[in-house]
Amino acid sequence: MTSGARLALLALAAAGSVAASGAEARSAVRAQAGVASWYGPGFHGRTTANGERFNTHALTAAHRTLPFGTKVRVTNNSNGRSVVVRINDRGPYVGGRVIDLSNASATAIGLSGLAKVSLARM
Repeated sequence: MTSGARLALLALAAAGSVAASGAEARSAVRAQAGVASWYGPGFHGRTTANGERFNTHALTAAHRTLPFGTKVRVTNNSNGRSVVVRINDRGPYVGGRVIDLSNASATAIGLSGLAKVSLARM
C-alpha cells in the first residue's frame, strides 16, 4: 500500500470516528473519499438548503455535514481532473455517495454519472 493510500485511509478513519462522536460538522475534516454524483436540470432555480437559488451552471455541491460556504477540491480518481466547489446544499440522499455536484462541477472533472472521487477541504 502506498503512503498516499495509507494517508487517505487514516483520514477516512478519523472522519468516521469524529462522525460517530457527533462532532463532524464542528471539526476540520480535511479529506474524504467515495462516490460522487451530480444533480441538475430538475433542481435548477429551486431553493437550496442554505436559502440561495440552485444554479446548475455554478461550481457548487451538496454535502451532508460540511458547513455552507466551505470550499472543497473534488478530484476524479479515474482521470485526475479536479475542481473547487462551494458547499451550498445538503445531500446526497442516496446511500454510499459522499457529494452531489452541480452539472458544471461534474463536467469540469469529467463526471457523467457516478465516479470515485477524493475530497479535500480548502
